[in-house]
Amino acid sequence: MTIVAIDQGTTSTRAIRITPDGRIAVAATRRHAQHHPGPVEVEHDAEELLAHVRGCLAAAGPAAAIGLSNQGETCLAWDAETGRPIGPAIVWQDARTGPRLDGLKREGAEAETLARAGLPLDPYFSASKLAWLVERMPEARALLARGRLRLGTTDAFFLDRLTGHFATDVTTASRTSLMNLATGAWDPELCRLFGVPIEALPEIRSTVGDFGAIVQGPVTASVVDQQAALYGHGARRRGDGKVTFGTGAFVLAVTGDAGPLTERPGGLLPTAAWRIGATTTYAVDGGVWSAGAAVEWLLRLGLATGPEALVRFDGPPAISRGLAFVPALVGLGVPHWDRAARGLWIGMGLGTTPADLARSVLEGVALRTAEVVATIAAAVPMSGPLSVDGGLTASPYFCRFLASALGRSVRVAAERELTAVGAAQLAALGVGIAWPDGAMVGGQVIEPAEDNAAWRRTFAEAVRRAEGWTAAAGLADG
Repeated sequence: MTIVAIDQGTTSTRAIRITPDGRIAVAATRRHAQHHPGPVEVEHDAEELLAHVRGCLAAAGPAAAIGLSNQGETCLAWDAETGRPIGPAIVWQDARTGPRLDGLKREGAEAETLARAGLPLDPYFSASKLAWLVERMPEARALLARGRLRLGTTDAFFLDRLTGHFATDVTTASRTSLMNLATGAWDPELCRLFGVPIEALPEIRSTVGDFGAIVQGPVTASVVDQQAALYGHGARRRGDGKVTFGTGAFVLAVTGDAGPLTERPGGLLPTAAWRIGATTTYAVDGGVWSAGAAVEWLLRLGLATGPEALVRFDGPPAISRGLAFVPALVGLGVPHWDRAARGLWIGMGLGTTPADLARSVLEGVALRTAEVVATIAAAVPMSGPLSVDGGLTASPYFCRFLASALGRSVRVAAERELTAVGAAQLAALGVGIAWPDGAMVGGQVIEPAEDNAAWRRTFAEAVRRAEGWTAAAGLADG
């Protein structure tokens, strides 16, 4: 039986097919536009996303089961009767709701969101964005009054339009700040706190289950992209972890099925990893918000001729020469949680070259990732080599530097489509197929080659100087 997965990500949508013998093939890829109507605003056209999902499904063809992975915190509003979106999809990177959340923090509301959802008050999560749509869009309020408003993350929109099932899964709901992490249900108090009408939200379902059917076959799994990647990496036991380097770099580690993590050093994010049957497996998560996005920005600046220029560099690392880049282009997450931080190059001199700057960007992403991994490892001892995937892992220099920055061995996955693979494996469970854990990962293990203590000290000082920049500069809107 052939399994199809759709990986609907921040910059593109793709479909893969996995045949019964485990062969993986990319059936289609579609890139979509990024819209930036304001300095901290990031939007997608929901109809464009849906069209690309449809096109990728058509290219993939018939399947015994279909899995859908989604961006996680990107959300929108739409009309229940027509399916038409009310305004844009607001992307997880968007920070327009920061001032409102600052007000809630001053009122002491963050203790409530941490206790119930396990999440801090940050515009990264969906709740404040959904509230913004209701507050700022008269049509949304009119539809709410008529019982026709639907609010949700992109997965719920896709499923509603494709299969007629207005539903999300527990992993995606756990990223909204509206779901009680202990119960797996929408929390009325959190909905009241943010101003999100609970009656407009989708049903929360298990990750593996019945999400309806389309022409190509039944949809039997829906999951957040990072949790899909965690599953695709073969992480099943407490302490198993991975890093996916996409638009951002996201570190997840399994914490088990005994309940969500209660100790949160550095503001770590407890989250649902997946629910299969009645059992919810939990994970902990921390992100670097600008990883591949920082590299794309570097290329747009013309400081590197293309990805091939990032494969190898001569001489000692830039950080060892005092040149550091902090990839805080949209702020800093774990362990800093500073939306006012901004990207910083420091240590440049008259002899600094474009290649030095390009190299420092790769190193900055790796060193920020090392900060997140160290924070997670302090809460959940991580076992074995850390499995990594994503676009940046195509650079041998980046992978070698990352291992040294982490001070631990790194397994560079041979399979590049592990988000889609994880979604496909979860979908396969819905029709009774189980592939061995980690069977499709493969890859090379890289050992750390240098002592990173001096790098960490230099980078920590650079981060300190990047923190709070927009506030210090009087830029209230970032």
